[in-house]
Amino acid sequence: MTDNTNTSAPRLAWHQLAPQAYKAMGGVAAVLSDSTLGRKLIDLVQLRVSQINGCAYCVDKHARDLLALGEDFQRLNSLQTWHEVGLFDARERAALRWAESLTHVASTHAPDADFAQLRAHFDEREIVELSLVVSMMNAWNRVGVGMRMPVAHRPMQQPA
Repeated sequence: MTDNTNTSAPRLAWHQLAPQAYKAMGGVAAVLSDSTLGRKLIDLVQLRVSQINGCAYCVDKHARDLLALGEDFQRLNSLQTWHEVGLFDARERAALRWAESLTHVASTHAPDADFAQLRAHFDEREIVELSLVVSMMNAWNRVGVGMRMPVAHRPMQQPA
């Protein structure tokens, strides 16, 4: 059993120790946020990837971002079980399936069936951008988990 106790500070001030890499990752994230994928879909994918990877900091961040965008709390709460509920449209389901496939790429090998579903809802540029969103989120998650990025207790409220 590992000790994953989250303290009030990360293990290392990684963004200060590697500022150019941090800035470069932030730059890629900024470019992708302007994608035609849409902010809400990007955050849904980022939240789902973060749930899979167990990154508490990123789960908290993207859940808050989605609430600020007006995301329905039931959908947010059901994202982990999106396979089992009818709350997500076909485009979102294709994106979430691809996000899971790429996040678990060592075991899934990104199957053709998952890719085919993307083609029905996304153009080629969007597929590449979605793949980059998933890849970047996995990178951020590895830093967040590895550095034990803390999550401050702040109650979440859905905007009125």
